[in-house]
Amino acid sequence: MHPFPPSVNIESIETRKVLKRLATVRACLAELKGVAKTIPNENILIDTLSLQEAKDSSEIENIVTTHDELYQSGQQLRVFSSAAAKEVHRYAKALKRGYSHVRDQGIISLNLIIEIQEIIEGNNAGIRKVPGTVLKDELTNKVVYEPPQNHGDIMSLLSNLEKFINNEPTYDVDPLVKMALIHHQFESIHPFYDGNGRTGRIINLLYLIKEKLLSMPVLYLSRYIIKHREEYYHLLQSTRDSQNWEPWVLYMLNAVEQTSLETIALIGEIKLTMQKVKNSLRDQQPKIYSQDLLNNLFRHPYTRITLVQQDLGVSRITATRYLEALCDIDVLTKVKIGRNSYYVNHQLFGILGAID
Repeated sequence: MHPFPPSVNIESIETRKVLKRLATVRACLAELKGVAKTIPNENILIDTLSLQEAKDSSEIENIVTTHDELYQSGQQLRVFSSAAAKEVHRYAKALKRGYSHVRDQGIISLNLIIEIQEIIEGNNAGIRKVPGTVLKDELTNKVVYEPPQNHGDIMSLLSNLEKFINNEPTYDVDPLVKMALIHHQFESIHPFYDGNGRTGRIINLLYLIKEKLLSMPVLYLSRYIIKHREEYYHLLQSTRDSQNWEPWVLYMLNAVEQTSLETIALIGEIKLTMQKVKNSLRDQQPKIYSQDLLNNLFRHPYTRITLVQQDLGVSRITATRYLEALCDIDVLTKVKIGRNSYYVNHQLFGILGAID
């Protein structure tokens, strides 16, 4: 394979069809960016939607978990209801780590990409050094693509891609088009023994944040890829074979548009539900109402006494009293799972659980 930028003319990538779609897609993305800012605490969206992206991205790799398992688990408490849920939470942790770095540093470095993959996989195997990695058709077991095998070649291609991501001012294409090119190149380099797909999908979000098209990682493109998985893999390979970039770029633009619209609607539902719960608290439990408590309920669809203690800085007795009072007015539902008690924000869980 060849280093970037692609050797074909820019006009054959930013075709008339692509340019026509860009205006609509950028408008959808701008609306999403604005809507996301209307939620009072960004951690509400980051914590809930990053888990949705993590769940869907992991499902592409056949790591499947339920919404119940997902929200019963948590990095804060280091409690995981299943091995799959633990993997999904590692992905969400990697996404948030990448977001924090790009927000503060403004670059997507190779070291950051390696760190993200290490968090996802829970090991430090690093860049492939042993040859033999091939991609096969799951049905026929036939080899469909052989990525670069030599460690030196892989490192050279990654270094080249790092420069393309961060400082390629002479390659004047729209950032959304560039994101599509970056994703294709990263997946084609396939630098890791495992976790390439999930790492590549995190890079998509980080690049949109780097380019200020998003202010936080709330666009979960993996849901679109799940729905159109066969087309995704077909276009990855056909683009490698033909260097005809238009179909691939249009696919990625469609993914951004569709998931932007879905996420706008989802945030709208969350915002409306937050207001309803806020009104219930103020009307029926004014003595315990606080914005911090409301934020806790919407950061953790399955909250626990310990989480309320941590988030609000209150005693266990006070946290328990708050949660029981919220059950009394039907804001929360208490459930016992094993030896643990969870307080479920059933309205929020209903919104998130309906995404599938």
